[in-house]
Amino acid sequence: MTFDATTQANIDQWLNGPYDAETKTQIQAMIASGEQTALTDSFYKSLEFGTGGMRGEMGVGCNRMNQYTVGAATQGFANYLNKCLPGQKIKVAIAHDSRNNSPEFTRIAANIFTANGIEVYLFPALRPTPQLSFTVRELGCQAGLVITASHNPKEYNGYKAYWADGSQVVAPHDKNIVAEVNAISTVADIKFEGNDSLLHLLDESIDAAYLTTIKDNCRKPDVIQRQKDLKIVFSPIHGTGITLVPKALDLLGFEAVTVVEEQAIPNGNFPTVVYPNPEEKEAMTLALNKAKAIDADLVIATDPDADRVGAAVKNQHGEWVLLNGNQMASLILYYLLKVTDLKGNEFVAKTIVTTDLIDKMCASKGVTCYNTLTGFKYIAQVIRELEGKEKFIGGGEESYGYLIGDAVRDKDAVASCAMIAELTAYAKDQGKSLFDFLAEMYIENNFYYEGLISLTKKGKAGAEEIKQMMINLRSNVPASVAGSKPITVLDYEGLISTDLISGIQTPIAVGRGIEASNVIQLILADGSKVSARPSGTEPKIKFYVSVNAPLATAADFDKTFADLQEKVGVIQKDLGLV
Repeated sequence: MTFDATTQANIDQWLNGPYDAETKTQIQAMIASGEQTALTDSFYKSLEFGTGGMRGEMGVGCNRMNQYTVGAATQGFANYLNKCLPGQKIKVAIAHDSRNNSPEFTRIAANIFTANGIEVYLFPALRPTPQLSFTVRELGCQAGLVITASHNPKEYNGYKAYWADGSQVVAPHDKNIVAEVNAISTVADIKFEGNDSLLHLLDESIDAAYLTTIKDNCRKPDVIQRQKDLKIVFSPIHGTGITLVPKALDLLGFEAVTVVEEQAIPNGNFPTVVYPNPEEKEAMTLALNKAKAIDADLVIATDPDADRVGAAVKNQHGEWVLLNGNQMASLILYYLLKVTDLKGNEFVAKTIVTTDLIDKMCASKGVTCYNTLTGFKYIAQVIRELEGKEKFIGGGEESYGYLIGDAVRDKDAVASCAMIAELTAYAKDQGKSLFDFLAEMYIENNFYYEGLISLTKKGKAGAEEIKQMMINLRSNVPASVAGSKPITVLDYEGLISTDLISGIQTPIAVGRGIEASNVIQLILADGSKVSARPSGTEPKIKFYVSVNAPLATAADFDKTFADLQEKVGVIQKDLGLV
C-alpha cells in the first residue's frame, strides 16, 4: 500500500510514538489486512477541533475519536483557560451521553483538566446536554464540556465545548481554543494523570434546580390540570432523555405518560434503530406503534443527548404523522406569542435556514425576530448581547432544536418536551388536536413548507466534492428555478447581498449571530428561498427549500400541502439535487 506523504507520516508517528500497545496492534492489523481506504481516512488529517468542538467516528488514528484526540482537545482547552484567566480559580462542568466510550472519554477529560489545576464538576452518570449548559451558569463555571455526538450513528462520538454563559464557544474564544488544540504536537504535551482533589461529583440537587426552570416556563398550569390525563408517549431512543423528561412531565402535572420500554435503557449501540435521530421516521416506529395501541394524543422522542426532540400527532384523517422541525418550532412560538403577556421588549431568535413563518408571526405581534447562522451558539450569542435590554421568549432551528426562556443557552429537548405537551393540552382544552392547531396557524399566516436534501460525502474525496458543489453554486446562479427568477443572492462567506435585477451589492451586517460562513441563499421572485451549506459537524452538504401559499380553510390542507410538496420537488429537480 502507498499513501500520500502526510498520511504515511501520521501512520509512522502513531506506530513509533508513545502510544499504547493496543492502539499500535490495531494499526498493524489494518496494514496487514490491506485496509488502505480505512487507513487513509483514519490518518490523512487530524480530526478537526472546530469552533464548537469536534465529532468523528471512533477508532485509532489522528482523524478518529479516541483517547489521544480527546486528550489533545482537552489539553488545548485547558491551556487556553489558564492563559485566558490567569490567577483565577477556574471551574469546568462535564457531562456525557449514552454513547459507547462516552464515560471513558469523560474521565480522560476530567483527569486532564484537574492535572492542569482546573476544578471539575462532573455528573456521575449520563445527563442531557441542555442540563450541562444550565449547570455551567448555575455553578458559575468558566467553561463546560459534553462528550456526545448528538444524533449521529453509533460509530460516532464527539466533544462540545462551552463557555461561561452556558453556550457553545463563540469568537474570539472559539478560534483561540482551536489554536491551542492545534499547538499540541505530541502526546507528551498531554497531562493524563489527574488530581482527584479537584474533582467534584454532582448530585441530584442540580437536577432539581434545572427542573424548576422548566416548571417556571409553564404558561397555563390550569390548562394542564384540566388536561392532566393527556396521553403522551415518550421515547428517549436509548439516550439521556430518560433521566429527566419523565420527571419534567410529572412535575408539570401530566399523569398519563407512557415510556417506550424497548428504548428506555441507555445503550450506545442503539439496538432498536438504524439512526438514533428523531428526525428519522424509522427511529419513531416503536413510539408510533405504542401510540396507536393506546390511542395517544402525542408522541415525543429525544435524541441521545436530549437536545433535539421529534413529535407526532394524528392528522385530520386520524393518521399519525411526524411534524418536522420547522413545524414544531413554529407551533411552539405560535403558542408562546399567543399566551405570553407581551410588554413590547420581547424577541425571538432563529437560524437563517429556519422557516420564515416565524418572522411573519413575530411581525404580526410586534416582536423582533433575529436571524442567526446555523447553530444554537449564535442564538445564545443574541441572548447574551441583549441580556437586560430585551426579553427572550423562545427560539428554534429547523433541525429539531428549540429553546424556551434563557436559563439554558443551547437547544433543550427536556424543556421542549414539556412545552410541546403543554401546547397540546392547550389545544385539547379547546376541543382541538395539535394538528388542528397547526392548521389554524397556517390559516392565519400562510402555509409554509420546507424541504431538505442532505447529501453525505465521506472522507477526503467527499470533502473535496462538497467544496466544489459550493463553488459551482456561487459561480453559476441559475437563470430560473421552478419558473421563477432568482432576484437576490445572499453569500454569507463574503458577507455580500447581490440584487440580481440591478446588480447592486450591499454588505450583510455582522453581529447578532451573523459572521462570515460558507452559506449561500437564493431568493426567488415568487418568495421561495433556497439555502445551501456544508454541515459543520458531519460529512454532509445540505440544501434547504422554502415555499409558501395561502390556506383558506382546514379542508384545503391536503391540496395545499400537495401543491407545495410538488413545488419543492420541482425546485430540487431544477437544481440537479434529485
